[in-house]
Amino acid sequence: MKNKLAVTSILTAITASLCCITPVLALIAGTSGVASTFSWIEPFRPYLIGLSILVLLFAWYQKLKPEKEIDCECETDEKPKFIQSKTFLGIVTIFAIVMLAFPYYSSIFYPNSEKQIIVVDKTNIKTIEYKISGMTCASCETHVNHEVNKLNGIVNSKTSYENGNAIIEFDETKTNELEIEKAIKTTGYKITDKK
Repeated sequence: MKNKLAVTSILTAITASLCCITPVLALIAGTSGVASTFSWIEPFRPYLIGLSILVLLFAWYQKLKPEKEIDCECETDEKPKFIQSKTFLGIVTIFAIVMLAFPYYSSIFYPNSEKQIIVVDKTNIKTIEYKISGMTCASCETHVNHEVNKLNGIVNSKTSYENGNAIIEFDETKTNELEIEKAIKTTGYKITDKK
């Protein structure tokens, strides 16, 4: 029973952060188009976090509650297996916390894509706002910015999952809206509008 609780807590913790883990794994694997695959999980994230915490609390309760004494003449000084130990449950708890907190530190996995921009003529600088659907956390923002900043001529890229947009400032002599749209679409998120 206790092992099943540990496995359940790990699975719910990973599932709760899957929408934010996928973009990082996609970047590492070089398949950034699958990044938005699990964005549908985001509305369920608070429930999955709650379930993870409840399962962990119950597992710790089961582990720490006093054992009922049984009148038996047999020897029971047998040491529990590692997978049934407090140490294992502690490792599971730490892993679950790391997975649940993943959206808050996921941006460290993206390489720094900032570059030195020299603007010769400010009249060539254009700003465009793209409305983007499918972004659910800061990791999604970083993913879009990372792909857009790979293009030459990007002066500034500011993406917000909360606002569902990306505001891109670019030198139109070095890149264009079509290239920017392609870069955003490689992430797997959908452009719904542009201004």
